Amino acid sequence: MNCDHVKDQLVDYLSRQLTEPEQAALTAHLAECAECREELQATQRLWQSLGQVPVPEPGPSVRPEFYAMLASFKEEVKATPDYSLKGLWQWWLHLDVPRPILRAVYSLCLVGVGLIGGYWLNRQPPATDDQQQIAALANEVTHMKQVMLLSLIQNPSATERLRAVGYTKQLDEPTAKVVNALLSTLNTDPNVNVRLATLEALAPLAEDPQVREGLVHALARQDSPLVQTALADVMVKLQERRSVQQMRELLKQPNLDESVKSKIQESIQTLTTGRPAAPQSSPRHDQTLVSPQPEQPLTRAV
Repeated sequence: MNCDHVKDQLVDYLSRQLTEPEQAALTAHLAECAECREELQATQRLWQSLGQVPVPEPGPSVRPEFYAMLASFKEEVKATPDYSLKGLWQWWLHLDVPRPILRAVYSLCLVGVGLIGGYWLNRQPPATDDQQQIAALANEVTHMKQVMLLSLIQNPSATERLRAVGYTKQLDEPTAKVVNALLSTLNTDPNVNVRLATLEALAPLAEDPQVREGLVHALARQDSPLVQTALADVMVKLQERRSVQQMRELLKQPNLDESVKSKIQESIQTLTTGRPAAPQSSPRHDQTLVSPQPEQPLTRAV
């Protein structure tokens, strides 16, 4: 039993839905694998956090509105005439109509069906009560995801904080609280991987002036060469000229990594002149430069 298979069965393991042989095999694997035990503990903590989220109760108007809609539907069914398609077809066959007229009527029917179908496909139906309730439920789910993100991003475990940052991709429009929490994580989180993942989550939101300004000021607060280089790449991608001053202040640091210094100088020249700078020197063999790519998952270990 490999670790990937075990991680896929952790939920069933916690809910006792596995067979006895599978339960015993997974228990034996957990006794030997520390990584899977840590994943099990993380899953248990997530379950506990989900258990504390209040379940929204249906409003008092749901039941009366449902029965009113049901009564209206019954009235419409009673008022609908019950025509027999078979009788209509028999009547049509017994008509003594010349063949050219039949062809003309048939063509007009096809044209009419096409016009009606096009109108029906292009029109926008008004929002019904059911659609409004679905929209309200979707808003509640989004709110729960934001609450979960804000809760997990303060977790002592770096794995849980990475999971919280990942929730950002599932939010259409993060609130100001979520943005502030992500910017604070980018500036203060002790784990480099968490800060890189946070930068990946914030880069697609740079159209927001608050996010863009926060990314510019984050340059001076980074001490990791990986994060410094990734931030410089983001500033070049966004063509954010306000970051030039922050980069120049960063170059004044006496202990700045040489490869980072070269990258900052190239970024300053690109932002100042609008043209990519010529490569000055190759990065050191012991320094890997990481550029944030929002669409690729993290591969570094926590």
